[in-house]
Amino acid sequence: MRRALLLALCLSAAPVLAQTAPKAAAPMTRLSYPDTRRVDQVDEQFGVKVADPYRWLENDVRTDPAVAAWVAEQNKVTDAYLATLPGRDIFKERLKTLIDYERFGTPVKKGGRYFYSRNAGLQNQSPIYVRDTLAGEGRLLIDPNMLSKDGATALGEWLPSEDGARLLYTIQDGGTDWRTVRVLDVATGQPLPDTIEWSKFSAYSWAKDGSGFYYSRFPEPANGSKFQALNENQAVYFHRIGTPQSADRLIWSTPDKPKWGNSARVTEDGKWLVITSTEGTDRKNAVAVLDLTTPGASPKVLIPTIANDWSLVGNTGSTFYWTTDLDAPRKRIVAMDVAKGPAVREIVAQDRSVLDGADLVGGQLLLDYLVDVKSEPRRFSLDGKPLGTVPLPGIGSIGGFSGSQDDSETFYSFTSFNQPTTIYRYDVKTGQQSVWAAPKVAFDPKQYQVTQVFYPSKDGAKVPMFVVKRRDVTGPAPTLLYAYGGFNISVTPSFSATRIAWLEQGGVLAVANIRGGGEYGNAWHDAGRLAKKQNVFDDFIAAGEYLKKTGVTTKDGLAVQGGSNGGLLIGAVTNQRPDLFQAALPAVGVMDMLRFDRFTAGRYWVDDYGYPSKEADFRTLYAYSPYHNIKGGRAYPAVMVLTADTDDRVVPGHSFKYTAALQAADTGDKPHIARIETRAGHGSGKPTDKVIAETADEWAFAAKWTGLQVKPVR
Repeated sequence: MRRALLLALCLSAAPVLAQTAPKAAAPMTRLSYPDTRRVDQVDEQFGVKVADPYRWLENDVRTDPAVAAWVAEQNKVTDAYLATLPGRDIFKERLKTLIDYERFGTPVKKGGRYFYSRNAGLQNQSPIYVRDTLAGEGRLLIDPNMLSKDGATALGEWLPSEDGARLLYTIQDGGTDWRTVRVLDVATGQPLPDTIEWSKFSAYSWAKDGSGFYYSRFPEPANGSKFQALNENQAVYFHRIGTPQSADRLIWSTPDKPKWGNSARVTEDGKWLVITSTEGTDRKNAVAVLDLTTPGASPKVLIPTIANDWSLVGNTGSTFYWTTDLDAPRKRIVAMDVAKGPAVREIVAQDRSVLDGADLVGGQLLLDYLVDVKSEPRRFSLDGKPLGTVPLPGIGSIGGFSGSQDDSETFYSFTSFNQPTTIYRYDVKTGQQSVWAAPKVAFDPKQYQVTQVFYPSKDGAKVPMFVVKRRDVTGPAPTLLYAYGGFNISVTPSFSATRIAWLEQGGVLAVANIRGGGEYGNAWHDAGRLAKKQNVFDDFIAAGEYLKKTGVTTKDGLAVQGGSNGGLLIGAVTNQRPDLFQAALPAVGVMDMLRFDRFTAGRYWVDDYGYPSKEADFRTLYAYSPYHNIKGGRAYPAVMVLTADTDDRVVPGHSFKYTAALQAADTGDKPHIARIETRAGHGSGKPTDKVIAETADEWAFAAKWTGLQVKPVR
């Protein structure tokens, strides 16, 4: 349920198309859906009888033949319908062109070497390269495209050792959250025999001398439960290179607190291991430290309770610098002498803007602030003296700034809705910066405009929203409205070639920064979760009303999209205001709010959703749960539910049950279908060819029901 990673893709050609008036979608005969077996399952909770007639669809599609047969029948109906959409092939071919360009990841410097990802264009997965000098020739280290025939095996996390001699990397198969950890010898390019299993949601951190690394893992699940069992009892281990996993040393575990997630990080000087413990998705953690210079030392608890955010920025000796929300809901920087205890002194006070990221590079603090959802990086000395800002090429978002505390060289990425991701080298000491890697595309960002508006929600709250379109689109046009609204996650400007495919046809993109996110700190998050979750839906509905009232979109031209927690959002608002939207695209959504905490990572989400087992939370959840609130007797928009068979974050049973209930209800003649991907998961690691096929289906579906006229781009 963490931040959904947008594929940083780009447009290779964007000729200005003549604007045409959209046509209203023609009525159609209701599709014939597969018969879905109903069971007599009723649970009574707090005096309420809750029917769950499709409980059997929670079973694992990989092991239950009945669920597998249901999926095959649903995809058969969906594939037949999508084949009738005139814009599908146009979008698919255009997306291939838009995505086919060279793109780089932000480099990581270790041992004088530069490690980075590079995709030649249409590669399903991005290989990892290394350079011995900044301007040197890149050498291929790992090509994940060789790991499987279908391109669905991806690299997850990767991390070079401090001397740059070895590379830790993880393998993600078919979109699962589970990782297999391997190690590569950088000089020879050959993998070592070391293999780690049952790791997920883990930090990975090398020992300073490269002798091994720290990682987190869960106990091996029982047979047949790998993709559905609850994730509990995560522990931190140390793996010494050249030894089997069975010999790994347990560093930290919390058997008395099985729901705690534990991870570890070695400080840059190699002298301390910082162990953080969390319980849910809130950015709050307990902290313990281990003195690595003292043989036989045990971890010392520094922060015993999970009450505030303590994110390590860096250290000088025993003085640690942290980002924290202690007495600062928009975050501040404090220092702590860990040899003496948890007392802190303030280094950089809380600002009116939200502190969104912090790094210690070249003896300076590089802090990224969100100013009305736009990045503004600022520099400070270690005693908190302001040293100015890092100039950016425009309004957008940055990533990176990682580097060494005694090296002034660092790198960052910059992106915006109309700006392809570009990598910059920045010298902290001199303030000079230069382009390290820029996409070579035949795309003129000036053809598209990005504006930010503020609209009132139901309770009067002012909500920001970005509106993106071609400059020559001056009248109402079919619009795609996207939001997330949860888990303190900020949706900042970012570039995606898949969205350009919609925009260049004359469509509009609107991204609403609704409550529940972190755009304005903890208060913005708190106003959109637990008992206040309805604010999230009200904010989104108000965005749709604003787009129609102000003439951004047409009366019948609004499509809505969201994934994961955003999929829940789309399911809920479709139930609450089916008249407002013409098409809905809920992806990998949490649709059964009464059983979400029973599978895999679902138990973490109680921080945002609450506990279905507690009466007050139950009544709130039951009131908006998408699966339980589908109401017949009124027309729903066209709905295409998207999920995947290997999603072990939000198990696909959520989407299966929601689809079955929607198809069974009297909700009008527009299609209500499910697109169920195979060999894919929650989104991470999805191969490029699957991204192209899925996006073409989404845009063609949205275009059909919003009246967007799709024409070949020449």
